[in-house]
Amino acid sequence: MTLLVVCAVEAERAAILAGEHPDVEVITAGVGTAAAAAATARALAGTAYRAVVSAGIGGGVVGRVPVGGLALADRSVAADLGADSPDGFLSLDELGFGSTAVPADPDLLTSLRVALPDAIVGPVLTVTTVTGTADGAARLLARHPDAVAEAMEGFGVATAAAQVGVPFAELRTISNPVGPRDRDAWRIADALQTLTTAFARLGRSR
Repeated sequence: MTLLVVCAVEAERAAILAGEHPDVEVITAGVGTAAAAAATARALAGTAYRAVVSAGIGGGVVGRVPVGGLALADRSVAADLGADSPDGFLSLDELGFGSTAVPADPDLLTSLRVALPDAIVGPVLTVTTVTGTADGAARLLARHPDAVAEAMEGFGVATAAAQVGVPFAELRTISNPVGPRDRDAWRIADALQTLTTAFARLGRSR
């Protein structure tokens, strides 16, 4: 069966298709968790896929994944889903309303790691507001000290896949460091090229 790849924007879709993986269907869901979950659920309702991968560019945690590098999620985490309080942020887990993390399918993650041995593996955070300050990065990483990257769609794709029992993984190529927003330092073209290279390698390893 075909692999479903869900990305946010058309530039990511074009980069993935340029990798010429012979057995993928790539859809553009839009930006953010809600759009990603809705588009994934719609796709899964109409076709049987062997697995779903949330893929695209994102921010890398400084010192863990360099700009231009590659991250694989061992779990996708809704990093800002919860409640504020006088004592600080309370996650959905702490509130007792569910889980903010969906683990990657172990077999799918293993196959991705074999094909992409240079990828850094760890939690990839899904955020509704991209981190843009040093203080914001410090607070985020205090709550998620083992995180390797952040993006805006993974948890939504993961939730849709989990609800129908389809294996899930998340792959991110890094365009910028998590921290102060500096558009002049972003390397989007490099991250998109890494995305193309990653899917070319995945295609050759299938």
